[in-house]
Amino acid sequence: MGNRWHLQHELVTSHNPSSNGSFRLPSPGRQTSTSRAGSSKGGAHPALVDDIPLATRTVSPTLQRKRRTPVALASAAGALVVVASALYALRAPILERLAPVPVAGLSARLSSDGRLLGHFPYPEANDAELISIGPGVALNAQAADALRQMRRAADAEGVDLRVLSAFRSIALQKQIFFDVKSERNQSARERARVSAPPGFSEHSTGYAVDFGDGRRPETHLSQSFDSTESYAWLKRNANRFHFVLSFPEENRQGVSYEPWHWRFEGSADALKTFDAAGRFSEY
Repeated sequence: MGNRWHLQHELVTSHNPSSNGSFRLPSPGRQTSTSRAGSSKGGAHPALVDDIPLATRTVSPTLQRKRRTPVALASAAGALVVVASALYALRAPILERLAPVPVAGLSARLSSDGRLLGHFPYPEANDAELISIGPGVALNAQAADALRQMRRAADAEGVDLRVLSAFRSIALQKQIFFDVKSERNQSARERARVSAPPGFSEHSTGYAVDFGDGRRPETHLSQSFDSTESYAWLKRNANRFHFVLSFPEENRQGVSYEPWHWRFEGSADALKTFDAAGRFSEY
């Protein structure tokens, strides 16, 4: 019995360098990690006493704060993105309200794409760019040359294609817009559906033409013009002479259908002038 006591004491102390020569017997029924490991391998070694209690694992306040910091930063960043998106969405309406009134006498302001009541802005052609094509009617020189060729082709097919209007100065467009608006008791938006505000008419560029049919004068400047031989001929042939319909049915600019109104796009300057309107119509 004494030898057995001394042997067990030596085993415990030899495996626990910090032992001061004393030991404690394991609690009844308690199985140490060492004994479990040994039993799983077939129980080759007797259980050794592990008298070190399991430590209670806790996270320090500093570490907790470190863990919470990325979450808080991500939440703040998300909130900033939401606010920035909302401000960006409101940017266009705010800028529209702050923008100066582009046409005296109208309270309407430019939209974010530069249009006024649906119309894009256009410069006024210089006198040097214009040539006369009839009594009181002038057109850009390149457009006038293409127009002469087109009318000869129409005449050769027995179509009486007439020119009703071409270049208009901004001053004349101002009279047409405001005087008729007053006579018809129209709002600015109502008037803009059938006539552009001054500074926003394609006619001021010297590239736009209003056509009529010589045999059907009752259709002049009317949507019924699309029932004439002249309109049918234009639909088939105008593109060959670089003329395009400016305001087709249900156009994206919101301007009323004008089958008589065509513009010339047969030069680099003309294409540049109507670039914004052309790109807008494509989408």
